[in-house]
Amino acid sequence: MWDDHYTYLLINIVTIVPPFLMSFDKKVAFYKNWKFLFPAIFFTAVVFIIWDIFKTALGVWDFNPKYLLGIYIVNLPIEEWMFFFTIPYAVMFIYECLIAYFKDIFYRPAPYITIVFLLLLLAGSVFYYDRIYTIITFPFTFVFLLIHHFVLGRKVAGKFWFTYFVHLIPFLIVNGILTALPVVTYNDAENIGCRIFTIPVEDTIYSMLLLLMNVTIYERLKQHSPKS
Repeated sequence: MWDDHYTYLLINIVTIVPPFLMSFDKKVAFYKNWKFLFPAIFFTAVVFIIWDIFKTALGVWDFNPKYLLGIYIVNLPIEEWMFFFTIPYAVMFIYECLIAYFKDIFYRPAPYITIVFLLLLLAGSVFYYDRIYTIITFPFTFVFLLIHHFVLGRKVAGKFWFTYFVHLIPFLIVNGILTALPVVTYNDAENIGCRIFTIPVEDTIYSMLLLLMNVTIYERLKQHSPKS
């Protein structure tokens, strides 16, 4: 009989196992980029874990013990710590697969997409300045999107946006499960209150920032590699 306490752990395992096993595919050969990937994931995870600890303490969200093992580090369940390693690995695998099979499909529209999102993030920051989840997520993403644009340019931005839009498909599935059961519960007083099915709209920006930081650090490390 299934034990609900393994639910969040299973979500992490199902997320990481397929991309890990496919990392040795000859065309993508994702394993060859692990030396750039792991530092990017680690640094980003540190930032997001600190952020999560802070926002959990403020009551922005909480975790349903019904779906957890019950192991906590600081005030976060062990599964949430795992989330910041399993999800980035899976999404960065998607990133490299799209590069391998589709090249620069988003190269031309990338700057315009960036401008649209910068305006949306700025507007959200102004109109919802009194919501903790919104006022932290939107300005941080705004700033990092600017950094990404000016440091890495249009070509990498095209790869990023292509990956971001594709990743929304598994994002809706995984985050949909987490918020529908719910494994994660949200305080709607601290977000816009608009949801995509059961997912707060801020989660789409939160996921954007998670991917954005990983891509930016990953690509910078590749650029500065002696073999690049």
